[in-house]
Amino acid sequence: MTTPPAPAPYDLVVVGFGAAGLSAALSFAEATQDWQRPARIAILERSTREERGGATRWTGAFLRIDRNRELDSDWPEHVSRVSGGLADVDYCRTVQQDTPQTLAFVERHGVEIAFDDFPLPHTFIEGTPSMTPPASPRGGGASIVERLGTALDNDPRVDIRYRTEALHLTTTEDGVVDGLVVRGADGRTERIAGRAVVLACGGFEGNPEMLTRYLGDRACDLPLIAPGVAHNRGDALRMALELGADTAGQFDGIHAEPVDRRTRKADAVLYGFAGGIFVNGRMERFFDEGRDTWDNTFEHIGYEIWKNQDQEAYWIADAKTLAIPGIMNSLLSDVPPEQADTLEELAGKLGVDPEGLQKTVAEFNAAVGPGPFDPTRFDGKSTVGLTPPKSNWATPLDTPPFIGVPVTAAICFTYGGIRTDLDARVVTPSGTAIPGLYAAGEATGLFYHAYPPATSVLRSLIFGRRAAHHAAATLRPA
Repeated sequence: MTTPPAPAPYDLVVVGFGAAGLSAALSFAEATQDWQRPARIAILERSTREERGGATRWTGAFLRIDRNRELDSDWPEHVSRVSGGLADVDYCRTVQQDTPQTLAFVERHGVEIAFDDFPLPHTFIEGTPSMTPPASPRGGGASIVERLGTALDNDPRVDIRYRTEALHLTTTEDGVVDGLVVRGADGRTERIAGRAVVLACGGFEGNPEMLTRYLGDRACDLPLIAPGVAHNRGDALRMALELGADTAGQFDGIHAEPVDRRTRKADAVLYGFAGGIFVNGRMERFFDEGRDTWDNTFEHIGYEIWKNQDQEAYWIADAKTLAIPGIMNSLLSDVPPEQADTLEELAGKLGVDPEGLQKTVAEFNAAVGPGPFDPTRFDGKSTVGLTPPKSNWATPLDTPPFIGVPVTAAICFTYGGIRTDLDARVVTPSGTAIPGLYAAGEATGLFYHAYPPATSVLRSLIFGRRAAHHAAATLRPA
């Protein structure tokens, strides 16, 4: 009996169907249109077709850009500052350089960039000019998944394999990556041959074991910000480390956000918190709500709630916050805030100690200094002699109705990941590129101590394209 020949290898195998993977696959398809023989592309996705897109499907995909499609000019240095000089500034400058052409690429495929869809009014944000407000794809990250995904669906050169788990990379005898071993929906394994592989399947935020390994105690208490995050199991990091890849980013660092814990809605984030105060389960304030604009503090609040406040906090405000035009748009929940005419009644609705809440609010009110309240700028209206202070936007909570939202911290993504060069090639600790292996998006590490926001989807798109262009040039037939 004659053994059938092995199938020809794919030219590119992409692991993941989020922004980075879609950008890599579609950019490679475009870059190889003039090949004499059709290029072959495979995309491996853990989820079903209906759930495809990972975290990208659920995100607002905010973009830190101006109307000329230019990235905030301070962003590379901002990342360097908050990281204490640990972040790769050349990587960040590459993001800045490639932003206009990358956005032109997604717009060419039908993704509409909107500058008027951001829910938060122009409050507590004016300190960051490029974020007043940020742009976003109309329809959020789901529009990226559907528009780019449809283009790949319609390309006969592309095979998309759903419910497929990447197990490990394979190499030639001299160390060139030449494919992967995968497990399909039937539980069986097979080898998929590929001349190049792009790892674009997110971080390890959906893997409790890896979270516990790197974050430590109570990592299991972190809910996921959206369902698609569950598919980010750390596969890219695990497989790359098996080949001796280097790492980057802070492995005990995460991007976490304060979310309404009364709902299961994805991305139910509380943004406009600077008009009120946060208290923990003991009815104690624990954070300076006015130390900076919301975009520079919201993840720090989320992390603090998880790490030091037992995942229990409450946001409390009054009629003066309610009077800010459009402020309730900054609560991305499908459940309105609890509302009451007295703090005692509000405490009852929140299920917290009324005496403790009244005491903390009274102490806060007594500490508020003079000056006008102005939510459109750093107004310097602060507390005096209070720990922690409120450095801006401190106004007494004394005017009913009072409002409150119980919040917890949800994980969005992990900071630690694979290290790459500026062509998105995976590198070893010596800086040597592993032939045939690329990585992009949140599978790659970048951030330390803080994530300057509205750039995660953008960097994923950019380095997915960079991986595709380098691979296409390297593999181009003579």
